[in-house]
Amino acid sequence: MRILLIHSDYLRYKTKSKTKIAEKIEDEKKGGEFDNALVVFTAVEREDEKDADAIIESAVSEIMNVSSQVKPDNVIIYPYAHLSSSLSSPDAAKNILKGMESKLKEEGVAVSRIPFGWYKSFEISCKGHPLSELSRTITVKPKEEEKAEEEPSKWYILNKGELSDPEGYEYENEDLRKLMMYELGKMESSGEEPPHVKLMREKGLSDYEPSADVGHLRWYPKGRLIRDLLSDYVYNLVTEYGAMPVETPIMYDLADEAIRTHADKFGERQYRMGTKKELMLRFACCFGAFRILSDSFLTWKNLPVGLYELSTYSFRLEKRGEVVGLKRLRGFTMPDFHSVCRDIPQSMEEFERQIDMCMQTGDDLNVNYEVIFRATQDFFDENKEWMYKAAEKVGKPMLLEILPRRKHYWISKMDFAAIDYLGRPIENPTIQIDVESAERFDINYINEKEEEEYPIIIHCSPTGSIERVIGSLLEKTAIELREDPKKMPMLPVWLSPIQVRVLPIAERHFDFALSLAEYLKDSNIRVDVDERSETVGKKIRNAGKEWVPYTIVIGDNELEKDQFNVNIRETNEKVSMDKDELIARIHDEIKGMPFRKLPLPLRLSKRVNF
Repeated sequence: MRILLIHSDYLRYKTKSKTKIAEKIEDEKKGGEFDNALVVFTAVEREDEKDADAIIESAVSEIMNVSSQVKPDNVIIYPYAHLSSSLSSPDAAKNILKGMESKLKEEGVAVSRIPFGWYKSFEISCKGHPLSELSRTITVKPKEEEKAEEEPSKWYILNKGELSDPEGYEYENEDLRKLMMYELGKMESSGEEPPHVKLMREKGLSDYEPSADVGHLRWYPKGRLIRDLLSDYVYNLVTEYGAMPVETPIMYDLADEAIRTHADKFGERQYRMGTKKELMLRFACCFGAFRILSDSFLTWKNLPVGLYELSTYSFRLEKRGEVVGLKRLRGFTMPDFHSVCRDIPQSMEEFERQIDMCMQTGDDLNVNYEVIFRATQDFFDENKEWMYKAAEKVGKPMLLEILPRRKHYWISKMDFAAIDYLGRPIENPTIQIDVESAERFDINYINEKEEEEYPIIIHCSPTGSIERVIGSLLEKTAIELREDPKKMPMLPVWLSPIQVRVLPIAERHFDFALSLAEYLKDSNIRVDVDERSETVGKKIRNAGKEWVPYTIVIGDNELEKDQFNVNIRETNEKVSMDKDELIARIHDEIKGMPFRKLPLPLRLSKRVNF
């Protein structure tokens, strides 16, 4: 049900003509005028027919709540189909509207109901105070006793086919212990801000956008470059695994029953907009991918088949207090890979392939993942040996959650998490076996017998959101510095916005420094020149603050020979090499990784200070 509540100085209406579904009314109901009225424009929806009594109760509760605040003399129930494009049957709508009227009368409210099914003219004067215009979506509230009966999950440590009590397990891996403590609700919040929030600002990558909703970021050129490189990386990875890239809208009409049902499973964390249609900003790429698949002709010979989209952006209305830095946002960039499989056996084969893909991202990014394998009790009982085999691909102990029954669209999933400086997980890759969405979105394929079947769908994000990847990398540098204060923090060379900085000592060295920089730039090295009027020591310190992997000081000696003392940040040593040796070294370090040119002026003196 959709309602629009207007606290008005007055409402005047007059019936003009009736439709085929109009209710019979007495003459006195053909017009009316009400002062100080709370007018409840109401659209009864198809979903409301499933439990009319409960929807009446929820609607009346909301009306009573608003009425207690604005204190009208009258409450007017006004049938208004334009609030929704997913309307109930006329008979159901009339019964529910009458039920709301009766229930409000029982509560002692002075209530009137405007006739259903008539064309009407009306005039309304809104009072204009902060509560005078409110829109609400009315749903059936879950029963408390049903919540209370929910069985808890069973938790284990799974290692080499053996299950152990997670609380009595002897952990060799401290990160796994921290993950267990967090998942079992035994970790207390320190209230500290994770260090990556300070680092993303210090390094000129990103910051909160104060003019937007909370949890939305502005990205500066260096941060945008890193995001783009990571996006290129995932694109290359998934297409190697056979995914076909697509692009779909960010906004969907909730009048589409399949989309509404899928959205409702996500709960309240949604951006919704009320126009002539009720629209929702996507929280993942599922909606668009599933609509493409439902309109496609698939046969058993096509499967498995995968679609990939990088969502710029997806939106989740996270609680304000949970929004922090790059770890939890309301607007984020999510790589979404959906694979269509014939059946459960084929989906399990594809799941194993995607474990390899997710593990590869940890290796390529040099980020340690701890793993949670989750499954329903039924799936675990029937496929225990396969789960043990799949877990072996990770090559180390993991947390295992067994759910008593299926609560979501998936029957099994594997989540990979980096552990941050504060010991809390940053959710990164995920793989999920979805047994609901194909039927809901009418995705089918033709089997060998030329019969239609619903497939199984695997959801996979090989890295998790791009923002969380950057957050994980920054948190990793903070952890390494805590463990070894002498260690030089840095990003992987292929992700470092500046890979080489050339530092001329004096003005007479500028031309040579610029010539060297151009040579490196032509060899696909991101390089810049600090030709500002600063001491060499300060220039070196500034390069260190920006985590530049390689710096070259150019003085008189460098003008006379083709050898340079290159400062290598990772090892904190100076190595003599010529420009081609430096190029070869960097190319070897970034081999197989994407490259983009530096989107900043070559000379530091020309740069904007963001």
